[in-house]
Amino acid sequence: MSFDPETATFLIAGPVRIHPRVLRAMSFPSVNHRGDWFHGVVQEIRETLPVLFGTPGTQVVLTGSGSAGLEAVYSGLLKRSERTVVVSNGNFGERSDQICRRYCDAVTTVSAPWGKPLPVDAVRAELEKGDVRAVAVVHNETSVGLVNDLAALAPHVRRSGALFLVDGISAVAGIPVPIDAWGIDAVVAGSQKGLAAPAGLAMVHLSERAVGELTPGTFYLDLARHVKDFAKNDTPWTPAVPLFLALREALQLLKEEGLNARIERTRSLAKATRAAADALHLELFPERAYASDTVTALKNPEGLGDAEIRKVLQDTYHVLLQGGQGSVKGKIFRIGHMGIADWPDLLHCFAALERVLAKHGRLPAPGAGVKAIVDGMP
Repeated sequence: MSFDPETATFLIAGPVRIHPRVLRAMSFPSVNHRGDWFHGVVQEIRETLPVLFGTPGTQVVLTGSGSAGLEAVYSGLLKRSERTVVVSNGNFGERSDQICRRYCDAVTTVSAPWGKPLPVDAVRAELEKGDVRAVAVVHNETSVGLVNDLAALAPHVRRSGALFLVDGISAVAGIPVPIDAWGIDAVVAGSQKGLAAPAGLAMVHLSERAVGELTPGTFYLDLARHVKDFAKNDTPWTPAVPLFLALREALQLLKEEGLNARIERTRSLAKATRAAADALHLELFPERAYASDTVTALKNPEGLGDAEIRKVLQDTYHVLLQGGQGSVKGKIFRIGHMGIADWPDLLHCFAALERVLAKHGRLPAPGAGVKAIVDGMP
C-alpha cells in the first residue's frame, strides 16, 4: 500500500496533526467577512486568545505564517539606526536575523553553534553597552530540537530597558512561556504548532509598551492597524476565513483540555521519546539539558541517512518524521510530539523505527524503544 497522508502517523515538527473538529470547521460555506456573523467569530477568537498565551492583553491574529508575524513585529518595533541584538543558534534564529536586517541597519548577531545553548553571557555583554533598543530571540528552536533558556536571559533584558521580542512560534502551547514574568514585549505564535490548527495564521501578543511604540513598517502587516481593527472584531484586509474558523475550533479544543494540561502532555511525550531513543542507542543532537519538549532531534546513526531511515519509515510503515535543515540536513532526523500528538503515535513510530534499525543490524534490544514509550504512559 502506497503512502497515504490521510492515514499516516504524522510526527513532523509542524504542521502537526489536526483534529477532525478543526478540519470540519474549514468546510463551512463562504461568508461575508465584513458581516455580523464573521465579526462574531473574530470576537470569539479574540476572547479566547488569552487561553493560548496564558495571559490577557493586546493580542491579534494575522493572515500569514509565523514568519509574517515576526516581520510584523520587527517592522513595527525596530528602528533603522537603533541597535538590535539578535540571538541565533539554529535555522530560525538565522531567519530572525535576516528579517531584522530588513528594518534595522544596526543589528548585532550573537551566535552559538547549532544545537548549543543560548550564549547568555555574550548577550548580557552587549546589553551592558547600554545602546540596545531590542533583543530578538527564538524560544524553541525546532531546527535542532532545542529550547533556549529565556528565564536566564530575561532579567538582563529587563535591566537594560530593551524591548524583548520572542519567536514563540513552536513554543506557545507546547512549553511554558510566562510572558508577564519574563517581561516579554512581543511574542509570536504559529497556528500549526502547539495549537494544532492549520498552517497560515500568526498570533501576536504585545505588551502595553510595545503597543505604544508601534510604527508603520509594512502596509499589509502594519501591526498598529491590525490591533485597532481586531479590537473591533475586524481585520484590516481580507482574512483567510476558513483558517479563522479552524482557529476558533482549535482554541476551543485547547480551552477544553487546558493550557497546562497540554503542556504537561507534551512534556510527558518528550520524556518518553528521549527515553526510547536512549534505549535504542540513538544520540540527541542538542545538549540534553536543553532538549525541546515539542520536537526531539536525533543524530542519524553512522552510515544511515534519510534514504535508509525517514524514507523507509514513510514508504513502508507510513510514519512521517522530519529531517534536518541547513547545515544539519542529512545529519539528523526529528520527531515532533506537540499539539494533539499522543501515545499511539509514539508507539507506532518507535515500533517502525525499531524495525528499520533491525534491518541494518543496529537494534540493541528488540522492543526496548517501545517498552520505554509504554513505561512513560500515564
